[in-house]
Amino acid sequence: MIAAFGTYDARKHPRVAVLVAGLREHGHEVVELNRPLGFSTAERVRMLQQPWRLPLLVLRLLACWAGLVADAAALRRRSGRPEAVLVGYMGHFDVVLARLLFPRSRVVLDHLIFAGDTASDRGATGLRVRLLTALDRVATACADVVVTDTEEHREMLRSPGKGVVVRVGAADEWFAAADAAQRTRGEGDPLRVVFFGLFTPLQGAPVIGEAAAMALAAGVPLELTMVGSGQDHAAVRARLDGSPAVTWHDWVGPAELPALVASHDVCLGIFSDTPKGRRVVPNKVYQGLAAGCVVVTSDTAPQRRTLGEALVLVPPADAAALASRLGELAQPDRLAQARARARAGRAAVRPRAVVEPLVAALATVSAR
Repeated sequence: MIAAFGTYDARKHPRVAVLVAGLREHGHEVVELNRPLGFSTAERVRMLQQPWRLPLLVLRLLACWAGLVADAAALRRRSGRPEAVLVGYMGHFDVVLARLLFPRSRVVLDHLIFAGDTASDRGATGLRVRLLTALDRVATACADVVVTDTEEHREMLRSPGKGVVVRVGAADEWFAAADAAQRTRGEGDPLRVVFFGLFTPLQGAPVIGEAAAMALAAGVPLELTMVGSGQDHAAVRARLDGSPAVTWHDWVGPAELPALVASHDVCLGIFSDTPKGRRVVPNKVYQGLAAGCVVVTSDTAPQRRTLGEALVLVPPADAAALASRLGELAQPDRLAQARARARAGRAAVRPRAVVEPLVAALATVSAR
């Protein structure tokens, strides 16, 4: 038995749902001990960057932990000790509690985000980054197995040997959205392109804005949907605002997002040349593929290595290259070729496929 444990919110952060679904497909019994904290990733990072917000986080965390302690006791009475405890995404604090509650179980931490690295990418410096880096080290030290999403992130661990690389993957609702989508593109219809995200420096949204402006100025038949808000949103909107070819959504709920993405031809990934941007394969790349889109993203080592021919790759931070590639995809034959390659890569992002390295690690790692 595996206990999926923590204050994660699988609706907002579907990574843990992918892991749970994949483990179940491999025949593991997975019981969820989950008390969602109720904060988004951006809110958690903001609290860690702004210490005066921490009391709210602490109070909410303690309330959730009280429920988790009761849930853990009930599980032990009902079913005994779990063989492994999977601590969900953003579980920097939860993994400490898991280690205390389940001292003889294998503790697996899904360490998709390094707090120090993320804060640094969003502009933090000095003591805050050092404290968050120390938090990363404490969290990973509490785990027997640390799950990362790329080899580059595994190498950032103090003990890389306990790391296992598991692709992020996409939840089943993204595949269902692709199956339900009606994609009919007539002669002369514009290329439908979507971007969704938090507009952080990692994502390189200003590159998208500049590329879209260049493509539209060159006469590329293009309809662009931009979803989200954040640090770079104002700059991108200033570059594209007023264009009838661009539709803006400040927010689309998790339940509606897969269908919206699936209604487009192309899903855009990330395009920055920041250090973090060169180490990650973002959620939207996996989700865009699952939704049946052609995914255009930056040509970085982890993205090329992870999904290779399934993606359309452009140099990082190169707006002209992105604009040129969108112009090519506006041609029906080039779009059809890219779609065929994307379809061939979809199976690799299903939950059953992505968890295979974790299944292997659980079979070999001994409990403390």
